[in-house]
Amino acid sequence: MNVRRLIPATAVAGAVALGLTALSACSTSDAVDGGDGGKLKVTASFYPMQFLAERIGGEHVAVTSLTKPGVEPHDLELTPRQIGSISESDYVLYLKGIQPAVDDAIKQSGVKNTVDAATLTTLENHGSEVSGHDHGHEGEEHADEHGHEGEEAHEEHSEGDGHNHGEEGGADPHIWLDPVKYAEVAKGVGKSLEKADPDHAADYEKNTETLVAELDKLNTAYESGLRNTATKTFITTHSAFGYLAERYGLTQQGIAGIDPEAEPSPARIQEIHTIAEKEKATTVFFETLASDRTAKTLAKDTGLKTGVLDPLEGITDKSRGADYIEVMESNLTALQKALGAK
Repeated sequence: MNVRRLIPATAVAGAVALGLTALSACSTSDAVDGGDGGKLKVTASFYPMQFLAERIGGEHVAVTSLTKPGVEPHDLELTPRQIGSISESDYVLYLKGIQPAVDDAIKQSGVKNTVDAATLTTLENHGSEVSGHDHGHEGEEHADEHGHEGEEAHEEHSEGDGHNHGEEGGADPHIWLDPVKYAEVAKGVGKSLEKADPDHAADYEKNTETLVAELDKLNTAYESGLRNTATKTFITTHSAFGYLAERYGLTQQGIAGIDPEAEPSPARIQEIHTIAEKEKATTVFFETLASDRTAKTLAKDTGLKTGVLDPLEGITDKSRGADYIEVMESNLTALQKALGAK
């Protein structure tokens, strides 16, 4: 396990009170002072947060992402200038536990309007093997059960709840790869922006509704597109798709757990080979921001194909789509092909 990528247990436990309730309901004149043409200065930690801030904030925000396109977000090292820019922000949106350097900088920044996306939905435990067969296609019922606004999230994940991010069986931070959970986060971000900049609350509310409708449509496409498949098992070098597998009744078999750079053991490779034969899996997926060496080696050893399943941690010219929605649609196409959708 790459030590830099270990995600601390406090990622969930630290969120005792809903991030958005802690926001000061400052007026626009308080929140926006100079620069950026009077827009709310927003800092996003990495692409999934940037996408939400840009889509919901619209013309009223100037968004800066701390993670440049093509940079593996888990390994981000901040420059002094970036640390300074966080302190100068009016609003910060991040996902605690993904990027320890960002978590530390935000903690030291003193910015009042900081929102941790992990507090806006519930995080769950996913190991290398994640099966959604017991969950079926729960859709909105599943979301309602966990609370759309995430208000139950930190009541459930209080101090000492035993979640350990990044380690096998620990709480999985990849909530944005489930359109339903991502929609829950979007709603929380919308409400927090309304509080941070009440003069434009109506626009933030409208933009949130538009985005949530798109995510609902994406969820429906996944539900129908993956309902009838020849196999329910897919193999990936990065165990980022636990929430997606759970949502749509699939089984994710991760080669080396949550760390995409970890080398799989010979025993695990043999195990994957056996699983692939038994479950009729056809494809080993790798991601766009990490090496495909492990996937190609495994594919060669097992006779499987390789393919790209993008965990959407960043958008580059290699991405199969210009934004979150388009790349998720490409992921659906890739899954349908690999799983033998009928």
